[in-house]
Amino acid sequence: MSKYSILLLLLSALGIQSCSTSHSTGSTTGAAAAGTAVSGASPSGSKHLSAVDQLLTLPGLQSAQVGVVLYDPATSENKINYQGNKYFIPASNVKLFSLYAGMKYLGDSIAGAGYQMTDTALFILPTGDPTFLHPSFADQPVIRFMQRAHRKIWLAGSSWQDKPLGRGWAWDDYNDDYAQERSPFPIYGNYIRWVFDSVSASFYSIPDISWPVRFSNDSSKQQFFVRRDYHANVFEITEGKTGKEQDVPFITDGVNSAAALLKDTAGSPVGVKSRIRSGYYHVIYSRPVDSLFRPMMYNSDNFFAEQTLLMVSNHVLGRMNDARIIDTLLKTDFSELPQRPVWVDGCGLSRNDLFTPQDFVWVLDKMQKDFGLERLKNILPTGGKGTLSAYYKQDSSFIFAKTGSLSGVVALSGYLYDRKNRLLLFSVLINNYMGSGTAVRRQIEQMVHRFREEY
Repeated sequence: MSKYSILLLLLSALGIQSCSTSHSTGSTTGAAAAGTAVSGASPSGSKHLSAVDQLLTLPGLQSAQVGVVLYDPATSENKINYQGNKYFIPASNVKLFSLYAGMKYLGDSIAGAGYQMTDTALFILPTGDPTFLHPSFADQPVIRFMQRAHRKIWLAGSSWQDKPLGRGWAWDDYNDDYAQERSPFPIYGNYIRWVFDSVSASFYSIPDISWPVRFSNDSSKQQFFVRRDYHANVFEITEGKTGKEQDVPFITDGVNSAAALLKDTAGSPVGVKSRIRSGYYHVIYSRPVDSLFRPMMYNSDNFFAEQTLLMVSNHVLGRMNDARIIDTLLKTDFSELPQRPVWVDGCGLSRNDLFTPQDFVWVLDKMQKDFGLERLKNILPTGGKGTLSAYYKQDSSFIFAKTGSLSGVVALSGYLYDRKNRLLLFSVLINNYMGSGTAVRRQIEQMVHRFREEY
């Protein structure tokens, strides 16, 4: 045989091997090497390819980055794996990883505070519980305990080893109600609620504060608005003629702001100690963990997600530090992720976060195996509820998913039941789209609905 014939045979073999690899399917882990593969071995595969293609034809997505994975846990097969091993900014889909950590390590009830009591003092060891005096939670066991102690209260801040704002957060979000500071002893959700009464043209704050308040001289603005100074708890108010209320984050300064706001409510003097008092601390439990996880996922509450990860850090490491607990989780519970993510915060506000669609399918699979799907159905929103209130109404009770949104970012990962009531796991991550985010979400909705109809 001539050298030319041998060369042709080698090239043909390589070509066949390349084609077969690009159409392969397999388990979530095994599919990592075939990031653009889509099942094409059956008619259902070609239908799903058309569904993804339909998504990609949207004008704003033609130059965007798109990743889609559809996974059947019963067969460990990827039905769709379009760029599933590529990295994307996932926005609030990061909360799925914080949720897993919270479900595994926080038990069935939130540790509201640790305490020691002497004849003259009550020493409080913060745990990071974000529900303390939060307006969404009427029952407050920790404050009741403080009020009944009738002793001077000391707050310890020694377990706090992090910064109030997450890595990569936008600095100019500091005044917005979705970017409260993280802290060891949150109080009132770490924001001040300003309420404007248009009838009497007056306003008040919840809680009452002793921090400085000044008024804007700009009479051209019609909207009631409050802006905090970037460096201090000084609030400037534009009175306006319209508006109702506004939640403005305050500077936490460790536990110092909590101590200042707590004095009147606790009914006793409150001080701060930099070092923890030695000895055993009893625990006051504040509420069931799922009463926190549900609004965290239904409303995509960034503050609850951040504090959940910090509570896990406090429980596992004895200190509150995002970077250290993330590193620990990636080396233990999440060591078998298909691709190691760049994970920097608990809520997904940071654009430094980078995850793959396969990562989200993997953690969804792990969650339903470890904690059961029935519990997750009570935590994640379904169609017409929570952050899905305007979407998937025809698929309500058949989809349970977490949304994610930043400028130029749309994400959706969750559980889906097909028409035969078989469970599917999916993740859709889109970055750098142009145009309307609503249009992109509607197109994803159509694609996910086709998954359910045509699988």
